[in-house]
Amino acid sequence: SGNYYNQGEIRKKELEQSCCMLGIPASDVTVIDHRDLPDDPAVEWDTQLLATLVLEHIEAKNIDLVVTFDAGGVSGHANHISLYTAVRYNVCKLLWLPPWAGCRVLVLESVNLCRKYISFLDVLISCLLPRDALFILTEEETEQAKRAMRCHRSQLLWFRQLYLLCSRYLVVNSLRLL
Repeated sequence: SGNYYNQGEIRKKELEQSCCMLGIPASDVTVIDHRDLPDDPAVEWDTQLLATLVLEHIEAKNIDLVVTFDAGGVSGHANHISLYTAVRYNVCKLLWLPPWAGCRVLVLESVNLCRKYISFLDVLISCLLPRDALFILTEEETEQAKRAMRCHRSQLLWFRQLYLLCSRYLVVNSLRLL
C-alpha cells in the first residue's frame, strides 16, 4: 500500500489520481495491503506469497500481458526486485497452466545511472541495443507521464524531481520478453 512513511492512505489516493491522469479508471486499480508485504526498500518479499497474489490477480482480471521490473528493479528497490522474482517464478513453474498459457510478460530494462538520466539522448543508444520491445513516447505522452508522476506529491523527493527533469524512462523504455 506504499506505507513506508506511514503514508499508505495518501499514496493510495495519489495512485488513483495518477492513474486517472493516464486514463486508467479507479476500478482497474488494485492496491494490495498485506502485512507480509511491507513497503520497504530493504525488504525482500516472500516469492511464493507474492507469486500466488499475482497469479490470483491475473486470473481474476483475465490478464494477457504483464509488464514488470527486471532483476535490477530499475532502481535497486528490494520490493521491485521481489516482484520480478515472483513473476519469473510463476512463468517458470506455471507456464503450461492457465492463466499463464497465452499470457506474455515484458520486463522493463534497468540501465546504468548515466543512461538513466540522459533523457531523450538514450533513444539513440536504446535503438542500437538488442531488446524485444522499445517504447518511445511522444512529447505529449512524456508531458502526460510527468503530470501523472506529479500526482505522487508525497513521493516527490529531490531525486524524483531530478527524475522528472531528465529520466530516460519518461521518454524511452526498452523491454524484453520473459
